[in-house]
Amino acid sequence: MSILHPCPDDDGRPVPIRQPSIPTPLSSWSDPRALATVVPGGALPAALNGLPLAPWTDAPDTTQGWSACAMEAALDEPPFVLPAGMAAAAGAVILEDDGRVWLVAPSNRFGGYAATFPKGRVDPGTSLQCASVREAFEESGLRVRVDAFLLDIRRTQTYTRYYIARRTGGSPGCMGWESQAVHLAPLDRLRQVAVHPNDAPVIAALECWLGS
Repeated sequence: MSILHPCPDDDGRPVPIRQPSIPTPLSSWSDPRALATVVPGGALPAALNGLPLAPWTDAPDTTQGWSACAMEAALDEPPFVLPAGMAAAAGAVILEDDGRVWLVAPSNRFGGYAATFPKGRVDPGTSLQCASVREAFEESGLRVRVDAFLLDIRRTQTYTRYYIARRTGGSPGCMGWESQAVHLAPLDRLRQVAVHPNDAPVIAALECWLGS
């Protein structure tokens, strides 16, 4: 039996979740070895690793607002060379201070993903870093800071730049309609949770980055 996501889609239509995700106990959030899962509007601890889990109430809601909000970090990153016929996209690999990594569960496994990293297309007139911060919030409910370049990867229709990011605020219970759950996964379980082949190079790049 499906349930409705508390957030309507971009056209204001209800979003039925055909196979709802199952949240984990509150104790999973405080255990760095545990996979923690929250569903939209689900229960969460007040804080995690000393940082509150609280809704980002004044998040931008326009392209201009996101451009102003996403302060460009001075990163050592290569030029972004967009292949012909591809759309530019950006994503965030969000690291938690306890060593775990944030993932989103696309609603109804959109695109064939059970769990993946937040990502999306770049709006005209905005930057790759801006897109990564916006997508992180829209899909996970988290406010993040971009810290480093990770890799560029070609998808079917997009060429995506991934950044390493850190949580600075927000709440995963406030995920948008595109996500039916948000996970916090230990690094050694990433490949068991983010199983789509497209994410394997991202996980490999993350492992290499963490080992450098």
